[in-house]
Amino acid sequence: MEFAKLNPFTLSQEMMAYLMDAGQRTVLYWDVMRQRGNQYFEHLAKTAPNVLQFECELVMDGRKLPRPVNYGLVKIQPPAEIKPPQDRKRPFIVIDPRAGHGPGIGGFKPESEIGEAMKAGHHCYFIGFTPNPEPGQTIEAVIDAWAIFFEEVARRHPKADGKPVAIGNCQAGWALMMLAAKRPELCGPVMLAGSPVSYWAGVHGINPMRYTGGMLAGSWLTALTSDLGNGKFDGAWLVQNFENLNPANTLWTKQYNLYANIDTEAPRYLGFERWWGGHVLLSAEEIQYIVDNLFVGNKLSSAEMVTADGVRLDLRKIRSPIICLCSKGDNITPPQQALDWILDLYGSDEDILAAGQTIVYTVHETIGHLGIFVSAGVAKKEHEEFASNIEMIDCLPPGLYEAVIQKKSAQDAHTELVIGAYISRFERRTLADIRAMGGNTPADERCFAAVARLSETTHGLYRTTAQPMVRALSNETSADWLRRMHPLRLSYELCSDQNPAVRPLETMAEQARKNRQPVAADNLFLQWEKLFSNWMTLSLDAFRDWRDLLVEHTFFGIYSQPWLQALMGLRASDAAPRLRPGQDTDRMAFVQHQMERLRAKMDQGGPKEAMIRAIVYIRVPENAADERGFEMLRQIRAEHGQDQTLGQFKNTLREQYFMLHLDEARALALLPSLLKGHEEHGPQYFEVIKRIVTAGGPLHEEGQRRLNQVEKMFTTSKPAPRSPRKKEPALAKGGM
Repeated sequence: MEFAKLNPFTLSQEMMAYLMDAGQRTVLYWDVMRQRGNQYFEHLAKTAPNVLQFECELVMDGRKLPRPVNYGLVKIQPPAEIKPPQDRKRPFIVIDPRAGHGPGIGGFKPESEIGEAMKAGHHCYFIGFTPNPEPGQTIEAVIDAWAIFFEEVARRHPKADGKPVAIGNCQAGWALMMLAAKRPELCGPVMLAGSPVSYWAGVHGINPMRYTGGMLAGSWLTALTSDLGNGKFDGAWLVQNFENLNPANTLWTKQYNLYANIDTEAPRYLGFERWWGGHVLLSAEEIQYIVDNLFVGNKLSSAEMVTADGVRLDLRKIRSPIICLCSKGDNITPPQQALDWILDLYGSDEDILAAGQTIVYTVHETIGHLGIFVSAGVAKKEHEEFASNIEMIDCLPPGLYEAVIQKKSAQDAHTELVIGAYISRFERRTLADIRAMGGNTPADERCFAAVARLSETTHGLYRTTAQPMVRALSNETSADWLRRMHPLRLSYELCSDQNPAVRPLETMAEQARKNRQPVAADNLFLQWEKLFSNWMTLSLDAFRDWRDLLVEHTFFGIYSQPWLQALMGLRASDAAPRLRPGQDTDRMAFVQHQMERLRAKMDQGGPKEAMIRAIVYIRVPENAADERGFEMLRQIRAEHGQDQTLGQFKNTLREQYFMLHLDEARALALLPSLLKGHEEHGPQYFEVIKRIVTAGGPLHEEGQRRLNQVEKMFTTSKPAPRSPRKKEPALAKGGM
């Protein structure tokens, strides 16, 4: 509607209609705030508050363990509309972050990590926590408790074809990696959703949160906050840090979206705020361990952390596949922090093979940090695909892969083999692909290393000078008062029925709902309101960009000073500011032994090994694995009876892959020998091979050439003689 075409009478009508609507929306908005405050108190009153949308039963209480922790293991009960889980399928364990908020976000709604795992036919467990830590609780005690939980889940499912799948959201992701490194025998595939592992990593102009430690001169402020809290750290401060990252959303967009859509938005808003306002506490030992070793020290991705019982946490020890889900739109855990641990640990692609590690990653283009484990869209796509293809991921040969998930169409081949609405392909990638996402220069690394060393100094000075006095003056009464005075907590408490001035809102809102008169969408004043909202968002975004730029320039301006780096013990002649983990001589000896064992075993086996070797040989040039091929293989195995467990099949597949990797020509030449005594079935075996390798569509030229080559071997009746093995040169960097 154009302003020039409005006469004064029409303009006054537009204004009166808008004022009526705006007034009613204002009352309704503040009534939602009142409900939010009441909900906050109701949530706090629960012994173990959570936001799970599924029924569950307690399996183990971590508070009753020899080293008590405030964690517990529950079993999720599938809703009636979901088919009962299958006992042969491995169970899923979802672990939520304890980073300021309470538990349950992994099962916040039906379209969630828990929901998709149950839809895929898996038993599902959840590891949650209570608001208050146990006295003296440590991160290592938590990891050990999780290990006991994992053992109990495995004990409950002896028929499962594989170890439990574990999903760690945000903070729970890096803790899960610590567990998998310390006890690799416990875990099946490990999935990290928005989890930072390499904390210094990032890109200039995009990732401001990594500068926080430097701008606060280290971790001494963490210790002070814990001491003022009488040995407990208030998670509301962590939530405050998250909110400060995006002032436009915190101060305006989130609230305006509720105000503008007050008739429909309230249930969703209140549902999220129940979790967002459920602040929990961490022990002083936990938060100090996290900040010193991870946020500032960045020791996890370089195998520098050693547990109290003497175990080095080297992520290369993890034997199960590692799945990393991250997003370019995540300003808390950018892709570099989620993936650069791979660059920290491995110097080449061959090193990943030598470690026998399978790493799968996917990078979302836009979703924010919370959306990675809250968004229904991500759940229906990424989480559904990973849950339905977890067996395939577990069988992938070692290496680095990117999960490419595309919506299926009528033009795609064999869509009847696809589970769900998307087709998943796992395409080979290299370390160069990770580096191409951007990262630190050696000069940047020196700045962060200077912060880590400065932090040790400032924290030591605080412990020596101020800490005794602060602890003497603090008590539980003063700590509780400080927690209640936190701005985030006050925002909930002041606008609730606990405040007498707010109680009349309920009656006023009821009257507004009865006489609701929404304004027309084309109302001139409503359009002006939206323009003002857009201007506010742009202004706050501009402030954020200016602030982040200032912080970044200040950070590098301070910590790039040669004199400061020298004062912190960093020498200009040092090639790198921190040590990368070197080659483990025992591991390399084991790798060499495995290589020799596989060379000696190349002519051993039968038709099963021959078929798997042929499939791998044909698919190698494609540099990708397609879910349709694996589903075809699964169906064929089901038709002919499964004489191998999934674990045995995985081992056979890996062995045949490595044989081809070590000496492709010899491994291929010995194929007819593996068919000795079964030559008459060769054509049938080949038809099975052909069905599997072409399930994802026509092969490329090289793949087709290899298929033709294999066809001649399987349809030739005369097997190749089993000749003595020749000695082949060892690979420079190993092949296991």
